Amino acid sequence: MNRRTFLGASSGALATLAGCLGGGTNAAARPIKHPGNLETTFHANGDYPSDNDYSDGFPPEYGQQANERSVDESTFSQLSTNGESVTLVPIDVAHYWHQRQSARFVDARGQRQYERSHVFGSVLSPAVKNSQGGPIEGWPKDDRVVCYCGCPHHLSSIRAAGLQKSGFSNVYVIDEGFGEWRGRGYPMRGTSFAAPENAVIEGDVAAQYAGEYVWATNPASGQQEAAPIREDGSFELHLYFSGMNDEMPIRVSGPSFEVTRPLGELTAAVLTP
Repeated sequence: MNRRTFLGASSGALATLAGCLGGGTNAAARPIKHPGNLETTFHANGDYPSDNDYSDGFPPEYGQQANERSVDESTFSQLSTNGESVTLVPIDVAHYWHQRQSARFVDARGQRQYERSHVFGSVLSPAVKNSQGGPIEGWPKDDRVVCYCGCPHHLSSIRAAGLQKSGFSNVYVIDEGFGEWRGRGYPMRGTSFAAPENAVIEGDVAAQYAGEYVWATNPASGQQEAAPIREDGSFELHLYFSGMNDEMPIRVSGPSFEVTRPLGELTAAVLTP
């Protein structure tokens, strides 16, 4: 079913408010950003129609709509994030939902990453530590929502957990991440569709923090990434930031530490705060 047809008219006006309302806790709606409220010139990676409502998370209807098919969700994997069981959707199914305008899409990364390229029709609603993301105002809580990031699903699972904590009941995360979406040439909007640079920060903390998250942030641009701490206390942050170089300052914070160092220093050795 094309849920945009039935829900777009009733929820679009309310969702427009989400770009200027909200806070940073589970109880308050998180603000969203999108091409309609960002001072950036975006273009698409194909000949796609205009999006009449940037804030609803649906793509505009494009091309020949995919034929309806059966999707066996019992085969989907799940992972535990901040006390929530988050469902991973295979990218081909996420693309099928996108073609049929039957899911709202949420980018869980930072604004710089979203501006570079994002799933066509998606809104920006970044992940927040401890899944304190809150709902998106104006979106019905039983609508299908697909979150994504580039890592491939650390930030997106955190954002999905936040949506679930705020009452959303039909939330998914793209298993393979946005990098695979870009690699397949699926519909995107942005300023550049080239793959960003990749840097890896490895570290070790006390094993007692297993299951908690470590965050990497470039304070100047707001680009961020997160990764869970493994059972042995190790972690591995994969950064897909725009404009990376060895001098870029990166703040790495975990449950018991926070350091800010040049990226080149952080990637040259295992971080043991």
